[in-house]
Amino acid sequence: MLFEFEDKALIPLEEKVRAQERLSFEEGVTLWNSFDLLGVGYLANIARERIHGDKTFFIHNRHINPTNICINSCRFCAFGVKADDPTAYEKSLDEIFSDAEKYMNGKVSEFHIVGGLHPDWSFQYYLDLLRGLKERFPAVHIQAFTAVEVQYLAELAGLPLGETMVILKEAGLGSIPGGGAEIFAPRVRKKICGEKTTGEDWLNVHRTAHGAGLRTNATMLYGHIENAEDRTDHLIRLRELQDETGGFLTFIPLAFHPENTRLDHLPTTPGQLDLKALAVSRLMLDNFPHIKAFWIMITPKIAQLSQSFGTDDMDGTVVEEKIIHAAGAATDQIFHKNSIIEMIFEAGRQPVERDTLYEDEQEVCV
Repeated sequence: MLFEFEDKALIPLEEKVRAQERLSFEEGVTLWNSFDLLGVGYLANIARERIHGDKTFFIHNRHINPTNICINSCRFCAFGVKADDPTAYEKSLDEIFSDAEKYMNGKVSEFHIVGGLHPDWSFQYYLDLLRGLKERFPAVHIQAFTAVEVQYLAELAGLPLGETMVILKEAGLGSIPGGGAEIFAPRVRKKICGEKTTGEDWLNVHRTAHGAGLRTNATMLYGHIENAEDRTDHLIRLRELQDETGGFLTFIPLAFHPENTRLDHLPTTPGQLDLKALAVSRLMLDNFPHIKAFWIMITPKIAQLSQSFGTDDMDGTVVEEKIIHAAGAATDQIFHKNSIIEMIFEAGRQPVERDTLYEDEQEVCV
C-alpha cells in the first residue's frame, strides 16, 4: 500500500528523496512548515534505511565538564556562570582523573569533554588534561572542546588556529564535538549569544580541524527565537562545508531548554518539533553519515521513536552531564547500556555498539 501524504506539497519531495536528489532551500522550508509530521518522518525514514538499514548505533561514553565558569554570558545558557557565582565550580586535573577512573570498570570508549571558557586557566592546563587522560586511559578516545573553546585556546596559546589544532591532537585530542554552533543566522545569534564566536568562525574551526585530520560533529540549537528559514540556512551551510571537506561524522539537533536562562519566558520544545528537527536534518544533510537523537535533551522515549524519523544513533551512557541539566532537563544523567539496547530492540532496530569514529562496530545479539 502506498503512503498517502496529508500535505500534498510533500509528494514531489518523495520523488527527489527516492532518486537521491538534493533538496533545495525552499524545499527545506517546506519540510519545516509542513503540518504532516508522519509524511516528513516517512521521507526521512526512506533516507535513513537506505544508508543504515535497521542499524541503530550507541556508544559507552562518559561526559566530563571541567568548569562552568565562563567569560561569555549567552542568553540561552543556564550552565555558564561568573567566578563569584555561588554555583561556580572548577575541577583540578586530579579531580578529573579521579572521576574518569570511577567509570573505567564500565570500560567506556569515549571521554566527551566540554566546559566554560575559564578566564584564568592557561593553555597548559588543557594540554595537561589531554595528556593525563591519554596516559592513564590510552584506549579511550577523547572527543573534546567545542569550536568556541578551540578558538579560545588558540587565543590563550597565542598561536594560529591550525597550529593550535596540531598541538591539541598531539596531546591526545581525537575528535571535536559539535557544540557552539547554535544558529548561524547573525540576526538570531546576536540576540542569543552575541559574545560568542560567529557562525563563520565556528565553520572555520571545523574546516581547520578537518584539514588537520580530525573528524568532528555538528549541532543546531532549535526551539527558541529562530524560524524555519534560519534552520534551513544552518543545515545548508553545514552541508556545503561537508561537500568541501568530508570531515563531519554526525549531526545532532539540540532542543532548547529555557529553564534558568534569560530566555525562560519561552516554552520547551514540543515532541512534534523534536521529531521534525531530526527528520528534516536527515533529509537536508544528505552528505552526513549519521543523525543522532541526543536522548538527554529530548527524552529517551522521543529518541526511541525518532529511529523511524531519520535518526540512526542514540548517543550513549553519558554519565554526569551538567550543561543541559542546568537548564532544567528532567532526564537522568546516566543511561545504562542494557537500557539503550532494550529500547533500540523495542524500536524494531538492530543495536550496534560503536566507538567515536564508527570504526569499531559490534552488533548486539538478543
